[in-house]
Amino acid sequence: MSTGPGADSAPVHKPTLDTRGRGGTFSSLGIRNYRLFFTGAIVSNTGTWMARITQDWLVLSLTGSAAAVGITTALQFLPMLLFGLYGGVIADRYPKRRLLLVSQAALGLCGLALAALTLSGSVQVWHVYLIAFLLGMVTVVDNPARQTFVSEMVGPGQLRNAVSLNSANFQSARLVGPAIAGALIAGVGSGWAFLLNGLSFLAPLTSLLLMRTSELHKVERAPRGKGQLREGLRYVAGRPDLIWPIVLVGFIGTFGFNFPIWLTAFSGDVFHVGAGSYGFLNTLMAAGSLVGALAAARRGSTRLRMLVITAGVFGVLEIAAALSPAFWLFALLLVPIGLLGLTVNITANSAVQMATDPAMRGRVMSLYMMVFAGGTPIGAPLLGWVTDTYGARVGFATGGVISLAAAVVVGLVLARVGGLRLAMGWHRGHPQVRFVPRDQLATAA
Repeated sequence: MSTGPGADSAPVHKPTLDTRGRGGTFSSLGIRNYRLFFTGAIVSNTGTWMARITQDWLVLSLTGSAAAVGITTALQFLPMLLFGLYGGVIADRYPKRRLLLVSQAALGLCGLALAALTLSGSVQVWHVYLIAFLLGMVTVVDNPARQTFVSEMVGPGQLRNAVSLNSANFQSARLVGPAIAGALIAGVGSGWAFLLNGLSFLAPLTSLLLMRTSELHKVERAPRGKGQLREGLRYVAGRPDLIWPIVLVGFIGTFGFNFPIWLTAFSGDVFHVGAGSYGFLNTLMAAGSLVGALAAARRGSTRLRMLVITAGVFGVLEIAAALSPAFWLFALLLVPIGLLGLTVNITANSAVQMATDPAMRGRVMSLYMMVFAGGTPIGAPLLGWVTDTYGARVGFATGGVISLAAAVVVGLVLARVGGLRLAMGWHRGHPQVRFVPRDQLATAA
């Protein structure tokens, strides 16, 4: 990993990045500050998943429209699309621990506000829209600060492992949160799920306050000045090993990750099941995602070839799920879809972070998150409309087709950048398709 001041000191542009760390699957938890961070995140992530499931079901109950669920999701991610790069500038400029104390407190207050509206019986769909937008505004700063704070807690040697464990943490909460949300919705109502989510942010706030700042790895902060946003964009534009993984996750995040729309539509319109089964579908997807995160934590390297292949198979499985004739088959396919979707995210995230100079990491990761999550305001309403107009199966299949096409195109571009060409032949009696160096093909010819 380069530690120089700019793009001139960056790694060679190769489609394979070596990001080897030390220790086993849970090695980062040996670091006290990260262990505190991880523990606090378990609680707040569980609350977040409870709120996500409850929010989608509440909007569907209030409106009866999958497009309305898409609008809610779009409003939550619209600020990332509009202001995401500025959040990266802020994360590079100010102490990340202080930023997180403010942002986590603000997220908790948003949850408590929605709980008060719902418990009082006065909630309307525009209330949910407004709070979703406010959550997105806070996330503009919280996301790049939280992503890049990991390197300050664990250092470069454990960065890949910590990124993977963060995802495992999030997906573990996804196993529990939807189940609790479904029980609360059916038993006592949506408001209590929102209340527990708001209170859950006390855990990360406590963990941040208990950290030993003397044990944090010092990272050079970007000084206040003009042109920092353009500098970050120029840095990424000159790095094929950064820009093409970001482009790929952008297409998948925009069109392939609209599960709140599809799962609510399949639950209500295709298989005619209730809130409990909707939570069960989310839990199955989370189980696959957790397996993917733990597998990524064990891997010692990140290969962009794996990113492209995984993204392609992810698209194929989404198409298969969209065509599933039975509920049980649809549910089972969500497990590998969750596994591969999480693997795509972790592989791209860790590859981009490890290849970026520390002083630029906030801006690069804000661009990553802006493209990955900020495309949702475009994809969610569009695919929500497709789902409402042509049915849930067509909507889900559309996301899979676009994800598969993006993987194929980006794979060909990365192969060209890396001096590779497509080779087809036979190996042990079976057809084989692989990328090989151009000079190898020339020698064979």
